[in-house]
Amino acid sequence: MDQMKDSDMSNNILIVDDSVLMRAALKRTIDMVDLEIGSVFEAGDGEEALAVIEKERVDLILSDLNMPNIGGVELVEKLKHDERYAQIPIVVISTESSEVRVEDLMEQGVSDFLHKPFRPNEFRDVLIKNLGVCHGNS
Repeated sequence: MDQMKDSDMSNNILIVDDSVLMRAALKRTIDMVDLEIGSVFEAGDGEEALAVIEKERVDLILSDLNMPNIGGVELVEKLKHDERYAQIPIVVISTESSEVRVEDLMEQGVSDFLHKPFRPNEFRDVLIKNLGVCHGNS
């Protein structure tokens, strides 16, 4: 069976963060970066994220680390050990940024790490890299 994405070239993103304000800020930033993005789903923790992933096609996950129920590290572990979802790129967006912590996350399969706060152009570069998309009007 062909592994290519369907003809709908837009990418779906899942934002996982327990802060409603941070999820809203990330959605606004996604709108600002001028990329072809399909749906943007939201989850307040890893447990909600897993429920979304079961139902929806997700092409990229943007996740915080410190959340109730299932946190970011446990979410990464669950997804990377499930062959259905192991290929989905995960970008951790967190205030934590020790080199050891970032290295550990990368070893666990995280695609990228963005330190909060970040600039929109940094965010855009991470989206382009992890979605493999062309930008809009440049």
